Amino acid sequence: MTRTLLVLLASAFVFLAAPVGAADAAAGKANYDMLCSVCHGPTGKGDGPAGVALTPPPRDFSVGEFKYDADKNGTPGEDADLTLIIKNGAAAYGGNPVMAPWGHLADADLANLVAFIRTLKQ
Repeated sequence: MTRTLLVLLASAFVFLAAPVGAADAAAGKANYDMLCSVCHGPTGKGDGPAGVALTPPPRDFSVGEFKYDADKNGTPGEDADLTLIIKNGAAAYGGNPVMAPWGHLADADLANLVAFIRTLKQ
């Protein structure tokens, strides 16, 4: 193999092995503030102005425990689970029917939102 071909193959490997796009928690905060904080509260404790009136109350993200295995892989609370719940609403997985589906969000926005939610664990 020529040196040029080796360099091209190595570059392709690095490109393919790199994450497609890392989630941006700071970008996710904007959607969280707009869509989620009214129920989950600004710090994720489930104490937003609408959330205090809900039964059951919204999930407390500051605890960092998630009970649904939305993708049915045997491990609840993974990023994929949170993404599905945000996208399809909690009722689709046996959760609170008041949790609205936000399926209109782009995949990158969903990933950013999940990344931000992860920052709320104390």
